[in-house]
Amino acid sequence: MERRMMMELKEWKNRKNRKPLLLKGVRQCGKTWLLKEAGKELFDSCVYFNLDREPDIAEVFSSTKNPASIIKKLELITRKPIIPGKTLLILDEIQESRAALNSLKYFKEEAPEYHIAAAGSLLGIFLSGIADESASETELTVPVGAVDLLHLYPLSFPEFLNAVDKDLYEFYSKIEKGQHIERIFHEHLNEIYNLYLIIGGMPECVSSWIENKDFDEISRIQDALIEAYEYDFTKYKSKVNPEKILLVFRRIASQLAKPNEKFMYGALKKGARATEYEGAIEWLCSAGLVNRIYNITKPEYPLKAYEDLASFKLFLCDTGLLKHMAGLDNTPILTKTSFQFKGPLSENYVLQQLQEDFDGKISYYSTKNMEIDFIIQNGASIIPIEVKSEEDSSAPSFKRFIREQNPEEAIRFSKMGYLKNGAITNMPLYLAGRAKELI
Repeated sequence: MERRMMMELKEWKNRKNRKPLLLKGVRQCGKTWLLKEAGKELFDSCVYFNLDREPDIAEVFSSTKNPASIIKKLELITRKPIIPGKTLLILDEIQESRAALNSLKYFKEEAPEYHIAAAGSLLGIFLSGIADESASETELTVPVGAVDLLHLYPLSFPEFLNAVDKDLYEFYSKIEKGQHIERIFHEHLNEIYNLYLIIGGMPECVSSWIENKDFDEISRIQDALIEAYEYDFTKYKSKVNPEKILLVFRRIASQLAKPNEKFMYGALKKGARATEYEGAIEWLCSAGLVNRIYNITKPEYPLKAYEDLASFKLFLCDTGLLKHMAGLDNTPILTKTSFQFKGPLSENYVLQQLQEDFDGKISYYSTKNMEIDFIIQNGASIIPIEVKSEEDSSAPSFKRFIREQNPEEAIRFSKMGYLKNGAITNMPLYLAGRAKELI
């Protein structure tokens, strides 16, 4: 599969002021595969260590802080030379060794000529300080300025389309702003979009679909992924009660099914309070499993200045997993059948597509009289976004917002064609993954 991030890794490789790379991302989103592919495509050689499967490797990092000594010992173990500028050194599941994680700052300071890329399924947990292993937290001393951080997400719709239908992707990738899309291509792309809602962007699910075209097999894979995530809740000693993490995780779909989708602590269990469950939500967000967006008090630039931290929505990292956890049947998704949860499912999809380009610059706007699905900050522009699961164009709150705020641009994602209707630009849902370049 071709991943968009390969271009970012190429840019990182050639950067003059390059630092060791930390690649974050939810379990099984393709971090290890991507780094190994980068080792093949961008370097002469690649040396790989997994600190979870090879715990003895951690002793190499705990025995010395000298980069030259570390490199020499790793070369002895792997029987391969690690050559500056030509070899990619991959340290997978690096959170299993705090010494290895800490060593990155010494490589940045004393041996920046080496290309080192580290990854970890729960790396975000450790970097956020939520994890609480037996080792002292003060031992985790990787300063922000010592590493380059990248976040890998599940496959976006464009990446999914490229994997399942390369010819159609060639057409899709050349769609220009405002272009009329012939009905035959529009319908075909809508069909692939429907498939994406079911399969999602987890690489194993996508690979299975390409090979087998079996929805039951996709469901089994999604079951296994969810089981693995839930196992992670208890795998590491943490500051947060794993039962609370599990409860929040399993309630994502029911929270989104509420009329306004706002997360309510009382919907978890009777008498639940923010002080009890905020840590669980932070854990899920840091692990990359959940995306949290805040309501804003004013739809003005900069959005972060107007976030209401007590009012937010939680979405899942992958729309296919949300569909599976909600217990949805495939047939209503593959047809034009209308059902209430199709709205939240479509919103989860749009957020998943926008996340990579607008990370940290996505909110929503909700008042007593108005509900705007998403507000994004593009440069200094504030753009309202309405999401429709089918071809419905009615959006009284959206139109009222446009009249009152007069934004430079307003976007409605739906299954209608690509068209401009007054102040509103309708983009087909399948173009959400290209929104940044088309705005």
